[in-house]
Amino acid sequence: MSTLADLRPELVRPDARLHTAWLAEHAQWPPGSHRDGSGLGEDDDTAGPAGFAAWVERLLRCADPAVEPAPGRVHSTYRWIMAGGVCLGATELRHDLSPFLLEAGGHIGYSVRPDYRRRGLAGWALDAMLAEARGRGMERVLLTVTPDNAPSVRVIERAGGVLEDVRDTVLGPKSRYWITF
Repeated sequence: MSTLADLRPELVRPDARLHTAWLAEHAQWPPGSHRDGSGLGEDDDTAGPAGFAAWVERLLRCADPAVEPAPGRVHSTYRWIMAGGVCLGATELRHDLSPFLLEAGGHIGYSVRPDYRRRGLAGWALDAMLAEARGRGMERVLLTVTPDNAPSVRVIERAGGVLEDVRDTVLGPKSRYWITF
């Protein structure tokens, strides 16, 4: 198994030219599974090049302050975790918190494809997005996690997350952690 140092990952902007690599990553997930930080919705058609390109364009527009977010949404920056042409996961930095995000979603979401877990990629991606948050002038960020997701709890705590509370939300129980810069 490759280590994080062997992989030398990088965060890249979503790009329609990475369709084949993204499809290989997508195939590693159980059908219908939620992938935090990916921006992938149930209605997104990513199988063909045209649908994939439209989805990528939507992800990129989410960061544009000149474009009004969809109702209930906030501006977000999406990045894909790539290494050697292989898509390993995704992450999202939400620039603000809606009432829903304050309750259950947080500022940062991330997911690592199942066959590349346990290599430090989630912590690496979180650290990179925390740097991006600091660069945007954010003073603190909220991360939420299902309380029984021990690997993600460890990632958040190693990054300096301080548990505020555990509460029942529309998504089920969530542990809410703040990281202050």
